[in-house]
Amino acid sequence: MNRMLYHVIVRVVTSVTVLLLAASPTIAQTYPNKPIRMLLPFPPGGGTDSLARIILPRMSQALGQSFVIDNRPGAAGNLAAEIVTKSAADGYTLLMGSSTGMTAAQSLYKLAFDPIKDFAPITQFATASFILVVHPSVPAKTVSELVALAKAKPGSLNYASGGIGSQLHLAAELFKSRAGVDIVHVAYKGGAPAAMAVLAGEAQLIFGSVSASLAQVRAGRLRALAVTGLKRTALTPELPTLDESGFPGFNVETWASFEAPKGTSRNIIRRIHDETVKVLRLPDVIEAMNKIGYAPTGTTPEQYADIKRTESAMWAKLIKNANIRAD
Repeated sequence: MNRMLYHVIVRVVTSVTVLLLAASPTIAQTYPNKPIRMLLPFPPGGGTDSLARIILPRMSQALGQSFVIDNRPGAAGNLAAEIVTKSAADGYTLLMGSSTGMTAAQSLYKLAFDPIKDFAPITQFATASFILVVHPSVPAKTVSELVALAKAKPGSLNYASGGIGSQLHLAAELFKSRAGVDIVHVAYKGGAPAAMAVLAGEAQLIFGSVSASLAQVRAGRLRALAVTGLKRTALTPELPTLDESGFPGFNVETWASFEAPKGTSRNIIRRIHDETVKVLRLPDVIEAMNKIGYAPTGTTPEQYADIKRTESAMWAKLIKNANIRAD
């Protein structure tokens, strides 16, 4: 390449770079100028949908554009994610991600996308612990007593879950692995039938949702032993965590996130993140989220990316070691 051609190429590349850098703030300043489509991987009425209806109206006010909720259940929650990965990276098609879909799914299913590489993480904005509950017939009032019972009578206790590969299943398998106990898995078609099975005594324990289990616990139909996050929950401040109950670092939570297609402008990502964090600080939003068992978080994109990588590795190891195969 002669020197004249080389200098021409350098000038062109430099000019294009300067134009792109100059355009980035402009993109952020004009975004959004039309409604934003938010895909949800589950049907209306569940926890993810409830979160969306708490936070998105306030996000609409903050951003000056409406959010169109698009519930796309299917393929174990992976259909919505795949649609978003194939959408334009312009900030107008986003995903409300779930903890299982963004971390465990790639070890359970053959996906047409990579939950880590094919998304631009925005924020993990809400978390909820699970609650370990037992049928009143189980003679254990603490986690240590439950472990001792399971070790004394291997295979005598059953735990219910909402299906193979569900987060209730994975939480219980992690507990089994950490405790070194033999507890038999009984899979049901959804969390509600699994909870009913424990109420009926068909299974002896479950890692259930705090909000759904609390009424039964307070009525004496179930006994609560611990919650699965690192912090006690607003709904059950009296209950210890598994971390406090002899399982240091045990941390399994269901959570929700905002994801954009890979390649979305960092300025757009930052704008959505910043407005989300502001909304999460509103007292009425905090109260509404707490009522359904969630706590607002609002991580940075970088913090959220670390969470995805860490939990993906944890679930991949567990799924392989426990030989879990999704339905």
